[in-house]
Amino acid sequence: MRGKMRVFFISFSKKAKKQRKDAQFAHIEKPMLPKNRFALEQGASIRLKKYANGQAADLFGAFPYGTRLTFCACVPRRMGVGAVVLRLFPDGDDARDLPFSFIGTAGGTDEYRLEMESEQICTSERGGLFFYELLFLRGGDTLFSDTADNVSLSLSHASGRRFRLLIHEADFHTPRWFRGGTMYHVFVDRFCRGEGKAELRSDATLNEDWENGVPQYAQKPGEALANDVFFGGNLWGVTEKLDHLQELGVTVLYLSPIFEAYSNHRYDTGDYEKVDALLGGEEAFACLVREAHARGMKILLDGVFNHTGDDSRYFNRRGRYSELGAYQSAGSPYADWYSFRARPEEYDAWWGIKILPRLNQYNPVCRRYFTGENGIAQKWIRAGADGWRLDVADELPDVFLDELREAVKREDPEALLLGEVWENAADKMAYGVRRRYFGGRQLDSVMNYPFRNAILSLLTQGDAVTFCNILTEIYASYPKEVSDSLMNLLGTHDTERILTVLGAGVSAGATLDNATLARKRLTDLQREKAVTLLKIASLLQFTVYGVPSVYYGDEAGLEGYRDPFCRMPYPWGRENRELQEHYKKLGALRREHGVFREGSFRFLQKEAHAFTFEREGEGERILVAVNVGNEPFHVLPMSKGRYRDAFTGAPVKEEWLAPCEATVLVEEKKE
Repeated sequence: MRGKMRVFFISFSKKAKKQRKDAQFAHIEKPMLPKNRFALEQGASIRLKKYANGQAADLFGAFPYGTRLTFCACVPRRMGVGAVVLRLFPDGDDARDLPFSFIGTAGGTDEYRLEMESEQICTSERGGLFFYELLFLRGGDTLFSDTADNVSLSLSHASGRRFRLLIHEADFHTPRWFRGGTMYHVFVDRFCRGEGKAELRSDATLNEDWENGVPQYAQKPGEALANDVFFGGNLWGVTEKLDHLQELGVTVLYLSPIFEAYSNHRYDTGDYEKVDALLGGEEAFACLVREAHARGMKILLDGVFNHTGDDSRYFNRRGRYSELGAYQSAGSPYADWYSFRARPEEYDAWWGIKILPRLNQYNPVCRRYFTGENGIAQKWIRAGADGWRLDVADELPDVFLDELREAVKREDPEALLLGEVWENAADKMAYGVRRRYFGGRQLDSVMNYPFRNAILSLLTQGDAVTFCNILTEIYASYPKEVSDSLMNLLGTHDTERILTVLGAGVSAGATLDNATLARKRLTDLQREKAVTLLKIASLLQFTVYGVPSVYYGDEAGLEGYRDPFCRMPYPWGRENRELQEHYKKLGALRREHGVFREGSFRFLQKEAHAFTFEREGEGERILVAVNVGNEPFHVLPMSKGRYRDAFTGAPVKEEWLAPCEATVLVEEKKE
């Protein structure tokens, strides 16, 4: 690889070429070794190999309880290392030093080995979270391991970033139907206004201008807004478009909240037991479930269980409901479902937003309304939903998540529980508490916001290194069944539209007022650039581990800055046909290749502005290569087999990627 790469730098001197190449690969291929009397500057490096029950597991950091872990450190003898120690940090507990055993020397390399039974380090069969580092002792000089991605090992004179190790319950599994699929995120009010019974409240307004209408917005971000202007998208409309979604390869519909609520976004639930009448009510929901299931599609509901609306049967601040609400009286059956500091006006609310009073899910009566037998969670699974996406999962207590999983899985063992988490969920801290989402008794998966961050680093900054590090770290932190089930997103109702970000930049619009953003659109040049980049972004979204989630309208070229402008009505009849055809090809790719369901994932090439990764499994091997640099990129593993272009079917013997280009290559099966 290095020899061939020299052709890219013909305008540099030999010394400059070496310096540039070293800078590109220093953080990926070579440990950062300090110079010393043992001549480390000559390129000596330590290799760490990991095995789980005797099987190679270098790329993983999460294992079932009962796994025997083996660490092998291969240390060049000239480094002068006399001993190797693994320093283990159980989360929230004191560190333990576990010495490696010296095995022998071969070819100038010493081998050290450590075997560790998960039963010996865990305090229960539920597993636990650990962090560890390696110490290489050389007399009075000790080197410490460091890692950029929970896999690679570099060296430092001081303790650096530690490796993460998660032990989960032995029988933890995620729904297999979700893996390998394609999700479509529908913001119901803005997707399609279908034919069917739908009742508009007397105090709400319908914006009839579907094509040119702009969502209601406050003068300044964060100011109070009624959100009582609707475009009238409903569940009848979703049902009408199922054939269209099926052409895109969609297998899972994730619906924004559908329960009765005052606002157009419906994250201020009024009654969890009713589908909103403006969406078509229970009749429209039953029709959607029936028609979606007939096409092999699943339905994922948005569970907003952290807070309700102040205009709800439970809180009833506006007196709209006949039931006595918590705001109205301490004698309400819901009085203890909320936390009041001084009645009635001082109460806990989500992020201090008064219209969203926060539920006290530590209250067992409140909790059981959702998680008990015949509670809300079971009710809607029984009505045909196939799982829940949990809004602000990091604000729901462990006891709630434990009970929710038990209730949902009791109703349907294959129902999906997917949480909204914006960071690495393996060691997520929320409000001073370490979360245990993946121990086996809570979530099946999470929204993969780190993937979006990686995409933006890659396509707005040309930073392939950060992309590779983030993707590697997530894969090396989560149980593999979780990695195969991640909700890989480029945008949601909470973020700027991906097309807008790729065309105008990450910070574009940050300093502009809402009135300006309501009218602002990409220039023709920006839009052309954005479409090109979105093709690369979506290709990666559909081919890395996990499940792609297309936010409604992304495939149609919909633009939009921050909320509420990322929630524009779907442009029926005005779609970007180029993008739409591209997404259809991506959906077909996932449908035709089982490797995307559970296949292994690993990077083969990692350079400053380009990379190649491999998906392998179910008798298939697929290579994906991306180049965001200014020079051609040579896809080197081509010599190991015969390949064809995944979209054209044309045979490929050697591949050079031009700048801003990506490709998917399928290995031809040997006869």
